[in-house]
Amino acid sequence: MRRLPLLPVLCIALLLVTGCQSNCLEQAQAHGWIFVVFGAFGAGFLTSLTPCVYPMIPITLAIFGARGKDVPRSRAITLAIAYVGGMCVMYAALGVTFAMIGKAGAFGTQLASPYVVFPLVILFLTLAASMFGAFDLNLPAGIQARLNRIGGKGFGGAFAMGLVGGLIAAPCTGPFLASLLLYVSTSGNAFGGGGLLFVYGLGMGVLFFILAAFAVALPKSGAWMDAVKSIGGIGLLFAAIYYLMPFLPWLRDLVQPTTLVLVGAFASVAIGLGLGAIQKSFHGPWSERFRKGIAVALVVAGAVTVWLWRQAPKHQVDWQVDEAGAIAKARSEHKLLMIDFSASWCNPCHAMERTFGTDKVYAAITHDFVPLKFEVTKQSDLNDALKLKYDSLTLPSVLFVDPNDGTVFQRIRTEVDGDEMLKVIHRAAARQTTLERVGC
Repeated sequence: MRRLPLLPVLCIALLLVTGCQSNCLEQAQAHGWIFVVFGAFGAGFLTSLTPCVYPMIPITLAIFGARGKDVPRSRAITLAIAYVGGMCVMYAALGVTFAMIGKAGAFGTQLASPYVVFPLVILFLTLAASMFGAFDLNLPAGIQARLNRIGGKGFGGAFAMGLVGGLIAAPCTGPFLASLLLYVSTSGNAFGGGGLLFVYGLGMGVLFFILAAFAVALPKSGAWMDAVKSIGGIGLLFAAIYYLMPFLPWLRDLVQPTTLVLVGAFASVAIGLGLGAIQKSFHGPWSERFRKGIAVALVVAGAVTVWLWRQAPKHQVDWQVDEAGAIAKARSEHKLLMIDFSASWCNPCHAMERTFGTDKVYAAITHDFVPLKFEVTKQSDLNDALKLKYDSLTLPSVLFVDPNDGTVFQRIRTEVDGDEMLKVIHRAAARQTTLERVGC
């Protein structure tokens, strides 16, 4: 049995780790931005290994003249840079566009709407079926031939060819690109979205750069290319469940933050890989298809369990949900209010629940604060008024407030770990103590 190339496996691992991060680029930058960047790069590189992209390589080599004996290597390298630059510019423009669309339309709040999420899930499942070989997605031959003729000689031609290179590869680019564009659209961060998609373009273009600049011999196509597509299919199934999570809250309750659960999840992934989740095909005998289906299900279930385990809190905070009642309780007990804005589509908010549930943080919250949670999953006049009142237009948002006059002592706008959370809690409690001593 041929061994699966290690690099694609590592790349998809980074991509899945990225999928476990928040939906907001700012939170990802603060706590795992490097993983998001490497995940985007890995997704781009995986795209360059798929069958839709592979036929472009000989055309690209011909344009660069990389295999011509009379072509200086410096010129081939420069042409390669121009080509990859064009590809990166095209994807960066997509990233900026989707980020601005998301910012203008408050796209994140729509991730709790079945009218938005269910079509996305159907799209992911359809693309996954394509990646597993149920059917082929190909551009019409006439359109692809016209795209191939765009460009010309020289650096301008190489750059122009790079601009349309992603369109030629669209059938295989789409499955990997869809998750990144949806991720970007929830941030409203045009600079971050453009940068992330630029990195994706770099990942997709690196193979073209190496082949054009150094005339590396082309590997023979074969089963390894189908393995790459299987990896993409598994990633798309994970993405479908990821975006369905607001409608499957019971899944979070099934996973407890214990070592046994984590070991079981990794064992499920290992068994699935061993059974052939990547190596086997759905085009073989029925026994092989059944084995492949079980293997894929085990890998996806294990990956989802790891993600849920990562967010499961050890202790459940007893949240107040009525603002007036929480204020009265805090005044009577001479405590501060800790206000948490949360939404079902906000994954940093779910990650913060894990921080709230750690031993020391939970003890500090219980001892010094009255915890109040505002659930703002749905857009409403009341929720909009609360977000304006407490300056919490983006999530996550955690505030430490004096219940007597509404003074905000401390504020958290990004996902933080337990140690950082304790520092903020102690600063808020210390400031309250100082004000009480001076009679304020």
